[in-house]
Amino acid sequence: MLFSKRPSSKRLSLKRNLVLMGTALSFSLTLSSAQAAEYDWKFQASETAGEVSFKIKQEWADRIETMTDGRVAIEIMPINSVVGPTETLEAVSAGILQGHITDPSYFSGQNPAFGMLGNLVGAWSDPNDFLAYMKHGGGEDLYNELVEPYGVHLIGAMTFPLESIPSTVPIKSLDDFKGLKIRAPQGMVYNIFERIGATPVNLPGSEVYTGLEKGVIDAADSTVLSNNDAMGLHSFAPYPLYPGFHSMPMNAISINKKIWDGLPEDLKVTLKTAFDAMAYDLVARLQAQDIKTLQKLKQDPDVHPFDLPDSERKKFRQAAEQEWKVWADKNDMTAKIYDSVTAFLRSRNLL
Repeated sequence: MLFSKRPSSKRLSLKRNLVLMGTALSFSLTLSSAQAAEYDWKFQASETAGEVSFKIKQEWADRIETMTDGRVAIEIMPINSVVGPTETLEAVSAGILQGHITDPSYFSGQNPAFGMLGNLVGAWSDPNDFLAYMKHGGGEDLYNELVEPYGVHLIGAMTFPLESIPSTVPIKSLDDFKGLKIRAPQGMVYNIFERIGATPVNLPGSEVYTGLEKGVIDAADSTVLSNNDAMGLHSFAPYPLYPGFHSMPMNAISINKKIWDGLPEDLKVTLKTAFDAMAYDLVARLQAQDIKTLQKLKQDPDVHPFDLPDSERKKFRQAAEQEWKVWADKNDMTAKIYDSVTAFLRSRNLL
């Protein structure tokens, strides 16, 4: 019978020392990696942690750390992590947060111009038109003119695919909105639906499902097609309008202005480039999700998606412009935004 030799105490000691040295080295490398970030920031988003768009933002924060060779580390936090969604502007200004990725409409109470840039209802038929306006049509400059007095700087703008409208009845033209009880929040979208003859009902988003189920409303200003389907809305509202035409909220990627002003030029260019890429990536991935949902719905004999013709979309935009004019009269900045957006839309024969 063979017996294995027991390791000597010296060999055990050497093995323990090597393990300890390896652990210490690993800890040292981790520590030095953590210390390598020259800029360590917290950005609060306007979504919950489970939403697809939130996860995309986290992925891009990781890419920025790689792109900057670890010089910039950004932690993306979900809504309400540090402050409420209407308080992030002040939190970034005060340095409580270093930045935020959020819908400017949350700050409409401070200036209605935030609401106009955040979601100019009816203006956009395609997210790429909005991104082109922000990046090349003067939108980013106007936003920074609005926000920099608050001590905040816009790095870039993002948006989502157009929101769908789940409906219990077919909507094939604007005339079909006459008398339609549609869920809409108070404000611009509520007023515009009134202008086209609908009967808006101010319900919170959490009551859309039961409102459609019980017939309290006929249709709803809700979210994108895939999210509406995931919530089961098409069980009661089998006539979804897709793509939508009314609502496409902006997400502003902003940072404390003092931090931005103090950054070296190479990091400014990297951040701007990275966030611009994220804007297009977000749209593409969410649209793919909607298209997959649409294909599934078209195979369901009980659901009938409908795409409003371009001529009807243009009519809605022209009706919406009457409400934009009302908002344009609120102050100098809202007037500038109205002039800028309408000039851009007319240059592309969209108005």
